[in-house]
Amino acid sequence: MDKHNNIETLSTVKLNYSSDLYKIVDTLNRTLKYQDLMFGLSLDDKDEDKAIFTIYKT
Repeated sequence: MDKHNNIETLSTVKLNYSSDLYKIVDTLNRTLKYQDLMFGLSLDDKDEDKAIFTIYKT
């Protein structure tokens, strides 16, 4: 398997949702992609007031 297809979850945290959170995730992805890091943000399926922020190693 190609090592570029392996994505490892390093950390996940649930926090209060804010409409500006995507700006932080976008900045982190642009700044740290060359360090093999990727960041994700999703809404919690059970609570729309919560977001899930995840850090991945690619």
